[in-house]
Amino acid sequence: MTRGMRRLIWIGAAFFLVSMATRIGLALFSGQPFEAGQWVRIISVGSIYDLAVAPWLLLPWALYEAIMPDLARSGRLARWEALWAMVWAGLYLSLFAVTAIAEFAFWAEFASRFDFIAVDYLIYTHEVIGNIRESYPVALWFAIIAGGAGIVTWFSWPRMARATRSGLRARVGIVAALSAAAGGGAVFLDTDLADAAPNAFVAQLSSNGIYSLGHAYRHNQLDYDKYYPSLPLAEADSRIRRLVAQPNASFKQKSGIEREVSARVAGKDLNVVLISVESLSAEFLGRFGNGQNLTPELDRLAAAGLEFTRLYATGTRTVRGLEALSIGTPPTPGQSIVRRPNNNSLENLGEELGENGWTPYWIYGGYGFFDNMNAYFGSNGYKVVDRTDLEAAGLTPHAENIWGIADEDLFSLTIATLDRAHAEGQRFFAHVMTTSNHRPYTFPEDRIDLPQGKREGAVKYTDWAIGDFIRRSASKPWFDNTLFIITADHTSKAAGKTDLPLDRYHIPMIWYAPKVIEPSHMDRLMSQIDVGPSLMGWLGMSYSSRFFGYDIFALEEGRERAFISTYQKLGYLSDGRLVILDVNRPPEIAEGLPVTAGAGPSKSDDDLIADAIAWYQSASHYFRQGDLREDEKEGAS
Repeated sequence: MTRGMRRLIWIGAAFFLVSMATRIGLALFSGQPFEAGQWVRIISVGSIYDLAVAPWLLLPWALYEAIMPDLARSGRLARWEALWAMVWAGLYLSLFAVTAIAEFAFWAEFASRFDFIAVDYLIYTHEVIGNIRESYPVALWFAIIAGGAGIVTWFSWPRMARATRSGLRARVGIVAALSAAAGGGAVFLDTDLADAAPNAFVAQLSSNGIYSLGHAYRHNQLDYDKYYPSLPLAEADSRIRRLVAQPNASFKQKSGIEREVSARVAGKDLNVVLISVESLSAEFLGRFGNGQNLTPELDRLAAAGLEFTRLYATGTRTVRGLEALSIGTPPTPGQSIVRRPNNNSLENLGEELGENGWTPYWIYGGYGFFDNMNAYFGSNGYKVVDRTDLEAAGLTPHAENIWGIADEDLFSLTIATLDRAHAEGQRFFAHVMTTSNHRPYTFPEDRIDLPQGKREGAVKYTDWAIGDFIRRSASKPWFDNTLFIITADHTSKAAGKTDLPLDRYHIPMIWYAPKVIEPSHMDRLMSQIDVGPSLMGWLGMSYSSRFFGYDIFALEEGRERAFISTYQKLGYLSDGRLVILDVNRPPEIAEGLPVTAGAGPSKSDDDLIADAIAWYQSASHYFRQGDLREDEKEGAS
């Protein structure tokens, strides 16, 4: 066997062995009791994706062998070439091992192979590399990986310095064959083969991490009309107008959803502080059955305020939650609107409050260039405050990591900002985004009775920081006249046995204003996109709306619904069922949540599917056409 062929076999075998070990390891790591047939599918289908990736990794070696001069007759040069090749083989093996470890770390956080989140993280290398360095012993791991790969390579790499080589024509033929195989895999293989598994864990494990990363990179933006079921535009427009209509709103035009909303209660002259807590699942709260005492402060605030018990996040990323809270729009497939071009001057919560006398602020504990957050809020009418403003406020952080300052320091920055706004006579609306409940889960010492480095400790610390913020705010002249809204951007994990597990989207929300709100519950099903319209309705505002969300306080019984999504799968939760829309697939219907009393007659499956399509198709179409933008609205009026 020629030298080049033995080298290619060694690289290919190393890749397949590491890939298979990763796949089996992740399956065991998931803790799921897979059946024999599922194991067969994981191994067999996964091997197909490994075969699709392998040619891309082998091509550089084949090209090298094709163009490298024949050094067999030069002993010293041949030995140097063999050593050079062996070093690169060790680096290849190290790369395979690093990728495998990265997959385990990603799975631990998201219960998924690499997806579009991993693609996004590659863009923000400062935060991601910093997070990895703060969360894991990177230097030690790299040393172990490099050492192990070096030992394996030294004892197994085919040296064969003076071995025969294939002729030039054969070497070029190998390059051509690998190129054809790489192109064929890219063109003819997609994620449908893996995704066909009914169990979401089996589907994920049946793929390959490198393939999944490449697929996510190529499909980070999804055109709804191209990939998803749709209705004729006139039918979609007519249906969405019926779906968004509420008694105190009138449409301004014969098409579209722009409407004038009339105040239904007397106006309230209150400040508003909306706190989006990083990754706060409802399951962490004692109010929802958690027995670990992680949220004593939030449980106390919930008992003293208005608690929303059936609120569902729209997605699995911070930007998706910010999108829902600010512009009240169902999640469009692919990337969040916060990250998309032409997302300025949108009709949004801060802008509408601004037009009615509030000064809107966006206050973030990290650097707001991450995920385009500062640019998004700054171009949509908010005054931006982030980590860079800490020094100017005369504050020194008690702790900080790559994602941001400790939550207590974020709230100190918030109080300084609100004190200044109050002193200037402003009625303020502040949207505050926390960061401490994020890996590496670090925070100041001596605040809580749990250690750093784990999610539970970070949850309890954030809970402490919120309670501390409320207590400090209580001494301020603006406190009695302020509504505090505490909710989450998304849950801590959104993966499960099904593609869209309902319990993994359940988030809490508390409205706390002891001088204004009596303790009570809102137990109706509610989407994250309903928060803004419900707030404005409760405040007694009249405003122009292009929000898709409902004022839950004025919504007729039986019209409740929620939206949940990944970057690709779109879920519509209504009428006791969950409609799932996916790329190039017919809609599916799964079991939803129990319907509350007074819901009225049930819709047919076809009618419910048409509703789901109308919501998502319209959201995508209106944003793409610019129909959600304030400047477009003004130009049309």
